[in-house]
Amino acid sequence: MTSAQLAKPSRKQRVRTLWISDVHLGTRDCQAEHLAAFLKRYHADRIYLVGDIIDGWKLRGGIYWPQAHTNVIRRLLTMSKRGTEVIYVTGNHDEFLRRYSSLLLGNIQLVDEAVHVTVDGRQLLVIHGDQFDVITRYHRWLAFLGDSAYEFTLTLNRWLNHWRSRWGYGYWSLSAYLKHKVKTAVNFISDFEEAIAHECVKRGLQGVVCGHIHHAEIRQVSGVEYMNCGDWVESCTALIEHWDGQIELYRLAEEQARLASEEQAVALESGA
Repeated sequence: MTSAQLAKPSRKQRVRTLWISDVHLGTRDCQAEHLAAFLKRYHADRIYLVGDIIDGWKLRGGIYWPQAHTNVIRRLLTMSKRGTEVIYVTGNHDEFLRRYSSLLLGNIQLVDEAVHVTVDGRQLLVIHGDQFDVITRYHRWLAFLGDSAYEFTLTLNRWLNHWRSRWGYGYWSLSAYLKHKVKTAVNFISDFEEAIAHECVKRGLQGVVCGHIHHAEIRQVSGVEYMNCGDWVESCTALIEHWDGQIELYRLAEEQARLASEEQAVALESGA
């Protein structure tokens, strides 16, 4: 059984809000099949696409768009048709959409940022986050250079997980592991979190939901509830708001481990 099969849901779960970011449709490292399986699992009143859903940077160099990427778009359109409000927050890789900000098409809205009010009344800034990345804002050539190096790491990541899957292991992110080990990466993430938390304090908001740095996390930063969606390239993570106001960080790797454990328990019971 493959890791994609392990991630398939058994039934839909009703939730209030979903947040996903950094899908990078149009790239070879996009985990589109896993994302489509994730979206099929939930019925949400609202879903925020928190930037870099389509990778305009990569599409400039040539079109790569397999059926799995189309399936993600179809799933989102189906959710919209069935009543889910879809709010697309633009990012730096899909900045070509920023000229159309405030566009409204049925249940689909295009914005540069939004304020989400949770069921228990907390006000959360929803923004991609590239506005708080000094390299992206002021040194675009470095951003493109860094993107090339990152792509190389993801290529290694793709081959590593190909062999892990063949040997029966779940998904594991090499690039996410390196982010936790390289000091400069850790410092960059910390600076990013502090900058975006400061903006929330300035606006009088209780929290933020963002993406951009591909580092999923929920924690307090300078008195602000900082929540990062992560990505669907290396980590395969998302944020889920339940009807009691709790916001959960979903990780594909944890879901796969849980499902594999349940299957093993069933197999042991059957053989007993």
